[in-house]
Amino acid sequence: MAPGNRSEVQRLRDSVKELSILNEIATAISGVWNLEEVVDLIVKKCVKYLHVEQGAVMLLEDEKSDRPFQTMVRRIDDSQSKVPYHFGVQLSGWMLKNREPLLVNDFQHDDRFQLTENMEFPVRSLLSVPLMVKGRMIGLLNVFNKRLGGEFTEDDQRILSIIASQSAQVLEQARLYKQEKQLIRLEEDIRVARDIQQKLLPKENPQIEGYDIIGYSISAKEVGGDYYDFIKINADKLAVCLGDISGKGIPASLLMANLQATLRGQAVNCASCAECLKKSNNFLYHSTNIQKFATLFYAILDTQTNQLCYSRAGHPPPIFLDAEGGIEELSAGGMVLGFQEEVNYKQESITFNQGDLLVVYSDGVTEAGDPKEESFDEWRLKKIIKKNKDKSAKQILEAIIEAVQNFTGRDLQRDDMTLLIIKR
Repeated sequence: MAPGNRSEVQRLRDSVKELSILNEIATAISGVWNLEEVVDLIVKKCVKYLHVEQGAVMLLEDEKSDRPFQTMVRRIDDSQSKVPYHFGVQLSGWMLKNREPLLVNDFQHDDRFQLTENMEFPVRSLLSVPLMVKGRMIGLLNVFNKRLGGEFTEDDQRILSIIASQSAQVLEQARLYKQEKQLIRLEEDIRVARDIQQKLLPKENPQIEGYDIIGYSISAKEVGGDYYDFIKINADKLAVCLGDISGKGIPASLLMANLQATLRGQAVNCASCAECLKKSNNFLYHSTNIQKFATLFYAILDTQTNQLCYSRAGHPPPIFLDAEGGIEELSAGGMVLGFQEEVNYKQESITFNQGDLLVVYSDGVTEAGDPKEESFDEWRLKKIIKKNKDKSAKQILEAIIEAVQNFTGRDLQRDDMTLLIIKR
């Protein structure tokens, strides 16, 4: 056979082999949805057909972060399984800037990268190509060190580029599928947290002769930690409380459950509000980490003497409006619950006369913001309370909620809003 014919035959054989390789890879990854499995298949095929010691897929997470790539490495034919961190940063930085294939056969004399002799995985040669989806780079496909000291060729680069082109969309679909499953799990967590939150709130309002009492909580889009409760101590005494748990989601719901159990246990055993808060704080301090805490207003209403003993742990001072229209903020108390081990709380008492009104609220009410980022604030709340003071507790509550929602716009609620109203 003439030399020209032998060359053409060899070229055709190489083309058939390449097509077979690409078809095998495409077939292998086309039906796989698990991201880790897709990466594993791609890397194994690249290592096998390009005859290299190791392959790696680096997926782009956030170009603006210090570590924009999530590196997913599969070890093949080598005792080492990690791409050196410092080298990985250099490589990802170069590829982010240039967004084109990179072929290097002699790192010892390549001034684009700074390598150290004691790297966990010695890099002698490298071929890296971008993974592109609709003109957007989503990651890198890398192979390291040709076996037996060989060098990467332009044919290797062409094959790896085609593999990357075939793989990019599959990888993106697998990643989106993974994110979708994570979102579904997150939504389920939020649903569970909402259920926990709702089950902890009272099923009905206390029915006490001579008093009109109501509590209500509106959750924000994310699960928060607002909490209120009515605890019957005996025939004449009712404990009322309203708290705000730090954080959101499942952790806040669990801390809320912890706080409720603590308060219900202490309420029947503590003679005073200050003692109840002190013991509750000590218990929460030892059962939660320092990043979690709660604000709380706690009071005991004596329906025989019409006295209300109260104390607060870092909670916004409730508003007390007497029958004559005079306003007072109930400020006695101390530090938030769970932040410091030994805390003493001050308590005070007020008398409930006919027509007197108490409004306890969470900061989601006064800190609610309008589109211009202006807060609803206490002065607006006091204005609404004064305007509606002669109405029932339910009507006052509804007036406050309506005023806040009109101020913020009904789609802008960022935090839970919780109210507890006592009127004689």
